[in-house]
Amino acid sequence: MPAGARPSLRTWTVRSRIVGLLTLLSLVTVFVAGGVAYVVERSRVLEQIDRNLEAALDAGGFTVAQQEWESADQALQAIVQRLAPDDNTGTLGIVDGSAAWKPGVQTDVQLEALPGFVERIVAETAGGEIVMGTYAQDGRTVRYLSAPVIIGEPAAGEPPSAVFVTGYDVAAELAELDEAARVFSLTALLATAATFVIGLLVSGRLLRPIRRMREVAERSSEASLTERIPVGDSRDDVSQLAVTVNGMLDRLGGALDSQRDLLRDVGHELKTPITIVRGHLELVDEHDPAEVAETRALVIDELDRMARLVDDLRAAARLRDADAFAIRETDLAALTEQIAMKARGVEGAALEERVESAPVLARLDPGRITQAMLQLVANAARHAQGPIAIGSRQRGRDVELFVRDRGPGVPDELKAVIFERFRRGVAEGRGDDGSGLGLAIVALIAERHGGRAWVADAGAGSEFVLTLPGAVVAPPAQGAAAAPVAPPPVAPPPVAPHPARPGAAAHPTPVAPTGAARPGAPSHPPADPAASRAIPEEQPWHRS
Repeated sequence: MPAGARPSLRTWTVRSRIVGLLTLLSLVTVFVAGGVAYVVERSRVLEQIDRNLEAALDAGGFTVAQQEWESADQALQAIVQRLAPDDNTGTLGIVDGSAAWKPGVQTDVQLEALPGFVERIVAETAGGEIVMGTYAQDGRTVRYLSAPVIIGEPAAGEPPSAVFVTGYDVAAELAELDEAARVFSLTALLATAATFVIGLLVSGRLLRPIRRMREVAERSSEASLTERIPVGDSRDDVSQLAVTVNGMLDRLGGALDSQRDLLRDVGHELKTPITIVRGHLELVDEHDPAEVAETRALVIDELDRMARLVDDLRAAARLRDADAFAIRETDLAALTEQIAMKARGVEGAALEERVESAPVLARLDPGRITQAMLQLVANAARHAQGPIAIGSRQRGRDVELFVRDRGPGVPDELKAVIFERFRRGVAEGRGDDGSGLGLAIVALIAERHGGRAWVADAGAGSEFVLTLPGAVVAPPAQGAAAAPVAPPPVAPPPVAPHPARPGAAAHPTPVAPTGAARPGAPSHPPADPAASRAIPEEQPWHRS
């Protein structure tokens, strides 16, 4: 979708869908519940009508049985006049097929006025049966009960001369229920509408961080990741999501800044060797063999330095992979001893015999920790003088691994920045063998363990420390074998001076940390030959 395009139903948002569906569900639920209640109550009213009709019949029977009557007409008159009519009812006495008696008070239903009603009652009771039925005509519905009034023995085959009838206007009886249903329906609609409006307001407030996320995402670009989503004092899931997204933006911004810094630093580092190579190639006298050989050696030296920088950048990039670290429980004392044995093979590194170690099990990646410690040893061998101490110690649940030298020390103003990329000490320069990434790799390894790398003064020298917080698991089991310690997967190797070529400046060549023999360098037999064979050594493509 183009950047300026918008969906055609932009207002039909997730908020509208959620509130709309919940409102519809509430409306359906309310009306289903109201409908069920209406049906149940309507059935109860109809059943009550039938019971009232039967009660009227019982009352009429009691009146007939109370005394001796001279005729059925007289008994019918007493029944009709003594019966107390209820609301929405009518009572009628039929004599010889005609309406003869009515109650002494006005009733709500005039049964004799209903078209064809009297004739229907006469026909239904012709056989002398008690009949309960429903009259429905001209929009009127009457539930009625008719019963013949007989005094003495009825004449065989003759219809009863007197018939008692009482009936209820069904629509009038249900009118109150229907009115309540209409009020309920109107109230339910208004309540549902109010629920919809309130739901929109509340959901808008609750989902405001999500809307702001979208707006911030639309405005954010690679050029600017400084804007953040405002988060109030709420502690709900949506607000926590906003906090998480802000954290993600912080990380993305930091990654972009780091990428820009890296490109700027790499460009700065590569500019000088490229300029040197170009300048010498442009000025070389191709007819002078000695000058050509000297220029060739210088160009190879500069290209080697550029290749080492690329190798170190690749090594630093690999450390950011998700599977670059295999953290497990490791015997810290055994690991420290193994690192010391490997460090004795580093060119120019004179290690103290005593190795201080902490007898604990710690959660760490032994290969990466070995890589970082050997880098610190190589750094100390390049800049320090005198013996180098390697060790580890426990501070509560934290673990510290250190490399202590007796060099000139690190100035206070450099201690906070010495682990940054391409940051060199005062004794270093562009012509130094290091790429300026070694300590940055050490710091990255410490960070991936949740810790940090730092440097402090140590008497006549400096102490470089890796702090791994909460790494201690437990002391190793008494008499148990040390946990196997894996070698570093691919470590940027310490560097040592390459044997000088005639007419060329010396340039560094990778040195295996195990002290394997190299052409032109002193041989250091490894303290642990098996461990030395286990260490994979990266063969840089730029070796000459």
